[in-house]
Amino acid sequence: MLPAARRMRRSVDFERAVRRGARAGRSTVVVHLVRVPDRADGPLVGLVVSKAVGNAVHRNLVKRRLRGAAACHLGALPDDSLMVLRALPGAADASYERLERDVTRGIEKALVRSGERSR
Repeated sequence: MLPAARRMRRSVDFERAVRRGARAGRSTVVVHLVRVPDRADGPLVGLVVSKAVGNAVHRNLVKRRLRGAAACHLGALPDDSLMVLRALPGAADASYERLERDVTRGIEKALVRSGERSR
């Protein structure tokens, strides 16, 4: 499970990650990642699961699965990073393994792109 200290809560952090961050899209999830040099207290992860994903039961299931997948990758994220996982409608029908694979590949791609942006 994703520790409470690693959960993104402020809307300005969500906005910064989504608007300025590197984006990597997969079939079930889009990963937005930005590195913020003035913060180094560990990575923060936020989730966006809209009503397009499904009803409340499906959205909550997708959120639990995304939190679990994100928790596995906290060690791979730089301490100055903000990451938002945005679920796509296909996430409602996807298995946990598929979601985790898409999150892994999305993070890898977003990390490469965020490195290119910081140069």
